Amino acid sequence: MKRDYRFYDFVTALFVTVLLLSNLLSSAKIIDLGASLGPLALVFDAGTLVFPVSYIFGDVLTEVYGYRRSRRVIWAGFMATVLMSFFVWLAGILPGEPFWEESVGQNAYNAVLGGISGLIVASIIAYLAGEFTNSYVLARMKVLTEGRYLWLRTIGSTVVGQVVDTLSFFTIATALGVFPPELFWSLVVTNYLLKVGIEVLFTPITLQVINALKTAEGEDVYDHHTNFNPFRLDI
Repeated sequence: MKRDYRFYDFVTALFVTVLLLSNLLSSAKIIDLGASLGPLALVFDAGTLVFPVSYIFGDVLTEVYGYRRSRRVIWAGFMATVLMSFFVWLAGILPGEPFWEESVGQNAYNAVLGGISGLIVASIIAYLAGEFTNSYVLARMKVLTEGRYLWLRTIGSTVVGQVVDTLSFFTIATALGVFPPELFWSLVVTNYLLKVGIEVLFTPITLQVINALKTAEGEDVYDHHTNFNPFRLDI
C-alpha cells in the first residue's frame, strides 16, 4: 500500500548527498595515518570519512521503510552519481579562463578531479553491489530474527556489504589507474576496518534514529513477500 511519509524524502536527500561527497573526496586525497598493521600502511581515500554514513542511512531506510523503498533510493543515488560525473568531465574538457589557468590551472584540476571518471565507474559498480547486499542481508535478517537483535542486523549487514563494496571498488579503481597497485591491500584493509568501525561506533545513534522514525512514521516493514530483484523500481 502506497502512503506518504514525513521523513522518507529527508533521509533520501541525506543519503544521496553523502554518496556524492564521498566520490568527490575519494578523488581529492589519500590520507596516511602514519601507522601500519603489520606490513600494511594504514592509508585510505578521503571519501571513507563520509561513505560509511551512507550505509547507516541504508540501514535506516531498509529497517523502517523496507527493501523496496530502499531500492528506489539506491537507484536515485546511482543516477545522481552519474550526473555528477558527467558535469565534472564536461567542466574538465571546456577551456579555462586565463586568470584561472594562471592561478589554478588545468593540471591542478586534472590532478584532483581528472581521475573521477574512472573513480565513478568503480564507485557505481561497487556502490550498487555493496548497497544492495547490505539492504538484502538486513531485510532477510529482520525476517529471520522476527525483528529482534537490531544491533546485530545493522552491524552484520555492514560487515557483509562492505566486503563486497570495498573489494569491488579498489579492484576496479586500481585497474583503471585511479590508485597505484602497490597501495591496493593497504587501501582495502584500512578502508574496510574504518567503514565497519564507524558503523559499530555509530550503532547506538543508528538504533535511536531507527526507533524514533518507526514511531514517527508509524511504520516497521517486514519483507516477507518482497521481490528482491535489484533492478525493479516499484514499491
